[in-house]
Amino acid sequence: MAEGGHYDIVVLGGGSGGYACALRAAELGKRVALIEKDKVGGTCLHRGCIPTKALLHAAEVADSSRESEKFGIRTTFEGVDMPAVLSYQQSVVDRLWKGLQSTIASRKIDTILGEGRLISQTSVQVGDAVYTGDHIVLASGSVPKSLPGLEIDSRRVITSDDALQLDKAPASAIILGGGVIGVEFASVWRSFGAEVTIVEMLPQLVPLEDEGSAKQLQRAFRRRGIGFELGAAYQSHAYTDDGISVALANGKTLTAEVLLVAVGRGPVSAGLGYEENGVTLTRGFVDVDGLCQTAVPTISAVGDLIATPQLAHVGFAEGFLVAERLGGLDVKPIDYDGVPRITYSDPEVASVGITSAQATERGITVTEVNYPLGANGRSVILQTQGQAKVIAEAAGDDGHPGRVLGIHLIGSRVGELIAEGQLIYNWDAEPDDVAALIHPHPTQSEIIGEAHLALAGKPLHFHA
Repeated sequence: MAEGGHYDIVVLGGGSGGYACALRAAELGKRVALIEKDKVGGTCLHRGCIPTKALLHAAEVADSSRESEKFGIRTTFEGVDMPAVLSYQQSVVDRLWKGLQSTIASRKIDTILGEGRLISQTSVQVGDAVYTGDHIVLASGSVPKSLPGLEIDSRRVITSDDALQLDKAPASAIILGGGVIGVEFASVWRSFGAEVTIVEMLPQLVPLEDEGSAKQLQRAFRRRGIGFELGAAYQSHAYTDDGISVALANGKTLTAEVLLVAVGRGPVSAGLGYEENGVTLTRGFVDVDGLCQTAVPTISAVGDLIATPQLAHVGFAEGFLVAERLGGLDVKPIDYDGVPRITYSDPEVASVGITSAQATERGITVTEVNYPLGANGRSVILQTQGQAKVIAEAAGDDGHPGRVLGIHLIGSRVGELIAEGQLIYNWDAEPDDVAALIHPHPTQSEIIGEAHLALAGKPLHFHA
């Protein structure tokens, strides 16, 4: 381990954005120090993306074993062994963590374990050691948020961090927040046998997604027995003999074993010396321009620390952007509309581009089609329901729709399809362009192809 010294780039934070920046910068010949107070990989690897998706896969296996008879396979579901599930979850995390550490070491990056603090516009202190750099990259990430007056006790009132470590599935749960985190835990716990109710103050679950996808998800959750209160705000809570009760502003009171607070994540920026050294903040988020540059020429910021979508792959892209900018390469701002988004519930919700509501807000006239999964052979085999919605610019004088502005999918496994949607959106494809492509049969990828065929005026297995 290095003890102080000078580097081309010092990265404060070893999560998705920080380590991606360090890896790319090292590849470009920069001498890099990566400072991390816990474990490289950050929230995504240790407390977010990876462990939650491992839980979701275990939940899928539980559902498959319960429902196998409808496919002619007789099995017996004997319950959920949470310690074994957690062991599986941790094995996945550990394997990826070891691989990441090996990759970082192979790029000759100095990893400094300890809590860092910015002490000048070109230096970070860790313990008694000071690491200076021609450039500093802030990547200190985020933590779960709560609401005023709602104190987390990590027993009955818990965060997503706590939920990942529960040694037994709760018998019942109230989930405060119907965004990605809340919806995913609702899906997991329901598969594990819990009675679950989601409380969301906005009018739909997954509020950032298209209204059509939200309605389909709500319908699916009702079928699964997952309850939800929409347009309902938290008012107060109280402990009971065997759990917790939550009073809502609409007058209803809910009771459960645990309350999961899933109202979003806040930036880790307080007390780290940012503002003292000229870095400006808004609600705790570091202010940056389109190239992730702060108000200080020698300091950039990436990942959950800045007010961009809190997604690991966004952090990767921002880390790459900063590394390449500092490496003298020509870089362009990220089009955040073009970033794919996935909620890994059952069913999955996946999207890229803008929603119908956003198109209206932006004054864009559009044409759109909703292609039902019931018309797709592979989806029928998988016994999943949902739809593929494609939004395109309205037809011009030539009678053909313009470029595709949004692709919104809901159904089992559709997260694996959205990469094609990303290419369609980011390459400014039009429905006619995609309609000319041949999608393999029988696959779920056909839902994208057939939705574009319909928009191009030549539907196949579909009628409006």
